[in-house]
Amino acid sequence: MPPRVGVVVFPGSNCEHDAVLAVRRLGGTADLLWHGVTTVAGFDALVLPGGFAHGDYLRPGALARFSPVMEAVASFAEEGGPVLGICNGFQVLCEAGLLPGALQKNRGLRFLCTTVGVRVDSEASILTKAVPSGTRLRIPINHFEGNYTCDPSTLSCLQDENRIVLRYVENPNGSIDDIAGICSSAGNVVGLMPHPERAIDALLGPTDGSVLLRSFLGASSDRGSARPGVSSGCAGSSPAGGPGR
Repeated sequence: MPPRVGVVVFPGSNCEHDAVLAVRRLGGTADLLWHGVTTVAGFDALVLPGGFAHGDYLRPGALARFSPVMEAVASFAEEGGPVLGICNGFQVLCEAGLLPGALQKNRGLRFLCTTVGVRVDSEASILTKAVPSGTRLRIPINHFEGNYTCDPSTLSCLQDENRIVLRYVENPNGSIDDIAGICSSAGNVVGLMPHPERAIDALLGPTDGSVLLRSFLGASSDRGSARPGVSSGCAGSSPAGGPGR
């Protein structure tokens, strides 16, 4: 059976249909999940897509972390379920304490909409387990607050635990240590700023996003291999004080 992926829709999400289409084209099944639901039962994996959840008021993702669905997302992740946050979804995961660190305004205070080079630097995640380290990919970005930041101890933790899954080849936004994507200590929760779901059709440009999403779907088909527990493992890493639970 193909994995069934739930794509969470917050007020202001605008990449949910891109994510659904990408999953379906790569052999999975996908359905939209409104942020007001309180269960994610029946899904093998979850995607938090890009956009402007709740208008990005306060901070991107700061209000979305209190949406009813996030309680279920956190429980799903703690049980080893694959969770992927893309762009705004990455911001939500950080605000919810499911990933460490925070996303701030880009260096130079400029909105970025272009295609960038990224390098796979860890295979210890659901998004990269099927992609050899060192692989270089071309994937679009589309953000104003994609500059990843964290304190020195958190950065050391991410480095030591091999949890920086993607780095920019040429850093476009000022992210610390060229970070484009990170994972949880268990590897089953991943956040990244580039949009792999927008890089699966040669008609539109690079197709390198399919490499990452196929890995994600493969992990979603075999949840039994995921290690339970999603603790960030990095003290003092959440800007909002941990999950909104």
